[in-house]
Amino acid sequence: MSNNPSFVLRKVEDVVYEERPIPDIKDDEVLVAVKKTGICGSDVHYLVHGRIGDFVVEKPMVLGHESAGIVYKVGKKVKKLKEGDRVAMEPGATCRVCDDCKRGRYELCPEIIFAATPPYDGTLARYYPIPADLCYKLPDNLTLEDGAMMEPLSVAIHSVANIAQLKTNQSVVIFGAGPVGLLCMAVARALGASRVVAVDIVPSRLEFAKGYAATDTYLPPKPQEGESRLTYSARNAKLLMEQLGIEERGPTGVDLVLDASGAEVSVQTGILIAKHGGTYVQVGMGQADIQIPLTTLLVKEINFKGSFRYGPGDYALGIALVAQGKVDLKPLVTHRFSFDQAVQAFQTTRTGKSEDGKPVIKAVISGPDVSPDDLL
Repeated sequence: MSNNPSFVLRKVEDVVYEERPIPDIKDDEVLVAVKKTGICGSDVHYLVHGRIGDFVVEKPMVLGHESAGIVYKVGKKVKKLKEGDRVAMEPGATCRVCDDCKRGRYELCPEIIFAATPPYDGTLARYYPIPADLCYKLPDNLTLEDGAMMEPLSVAIHSVANIAQLKTNQSVVIFGAGPVGLLCMAVARALGASRVVAVDIVPSRLEFAKGYAATDTYLPPKPQEGESRLTYSARNAKLLMEQLGIEERGPTGVDLVLDASGAEVSVQTGILIAKHGGTYVQVGMGQADIQIPLTTLLVKEINFKGSFRYGPGDYALGIALVAQGKVDLKPLVTHRFSFDQAVQAFQTTRTGKSEDGKPVIKAVISGPDVSPDDLL
């Protein structure tokens, strides 16, 4: 293999390994030897559709952004990292001077250079250049695989702790028991939620969620023939509240609803079950345009918020929660692949299960010349 083998998306359904030059680094950057990379749904979406919203793959792009590795080279002005440090990598470099960056909302920076978001290359390569302050040293009790999982964990922390500002003893309902939804449940439990309800249409996912972080689960009914989505959602919300003893007000009400599915009926149902004055956070991406029960949103004075990626403090809190044993990432990594098995890894994630029928929660690809069995 070359000095910097890279897994490249050329166009829809067309991925290849390419030999890329070893990147140069600026004085405030480090070059990381990437050892572990998780596959995100956005990576698969670019592979299958070639775009997410306005971000369109117009030229070959290295995939991957959920990564951790070992510092290989250090820029002249870098003082807090050295060669050999094990780091989690926050994959979005911002301008640092716009209004959003200056007010501490750097995830909203219009000039962000985000790994594997067109036109910028991602991290599925031997080496990746990154600003030093976006690398977080890992404690000795965390593996580099844990480090790669800090990216989706930070998405969950941003939505639950930062955007929703969950308080101890509040109740939470989370729609979608995929990786981000499960991590939102784990964060909510770690921060002291009194009740964490997992909602999903796949029974096996609910079973896993109950054993992982959820206190309760709910399996929605199937739509009836000719039933509109809003009518279905109203029926679904009523059934959910009846089954779980949830009221619209008071101590049995739902303080926080979080949707990690992106499904229209989940959004509708979530608004309908939230307590008066409660909070709703949208973290899952779905259709660009959907119908919502606007009057309900208004009269309940629901705090409806969006959550996008992660911001200041999210990675640091994630590392702390895992290092202290308050969040366990290991059960979520269900499949591991070598670098030369990247195509198989993406196919497995895309289909939702491996050839042996085992369901996928998170697949991790090791860096070049790294064994999948070595968690580092």
